[in-house]
Amino acid sequence: MYSHITIGIEDFARAEPFYDAIMAVLGHPGFVRQSEGKGYGTPTGPKVFVGPAFNGEPVSVGNGTHIAFIAADRATVDAFHAAALANGGSDEGAPGLRPHYHANYYGAYVRDPEGNKLQAVCHSRHG
Repeated sequence: MYSHITIGIEDFARAEPFYDAIMAVLGHPGFVRQSEGKGYGTPTGPKVFVGPAFNGEPVSVGNGTHIAFIAADRATVDAFHAAALANGGSDEGAPGLRPHYHANYYGAYVRDPEGNKLQAVCHSRHG
């Protein structure tokens, strides 16, 4: 569905433990690291980069921006939420069913340490 996503981060030292934890839960290993940023996923597949804005300008949280990651099962959604909160994230919606999307929609919402809104979602009823 996508090649890569870049999430702007001003304080990488604060954000790295958060992203290491949630990406590990989701099965996206770190594959490249620089002093101010990191890439998760695979070099030739879908990936997520976190770091400063490419243009060198200050990073700001996108109003209305929301990135949702597919989770293999509901336990992974629960683990994503717990890992986020344990590593400097904040709760934006506890894990649970959201039947207003569809009958099996199970998701959790968090904000990273800088305010970016992230989600993990499982669409399977067998999760």
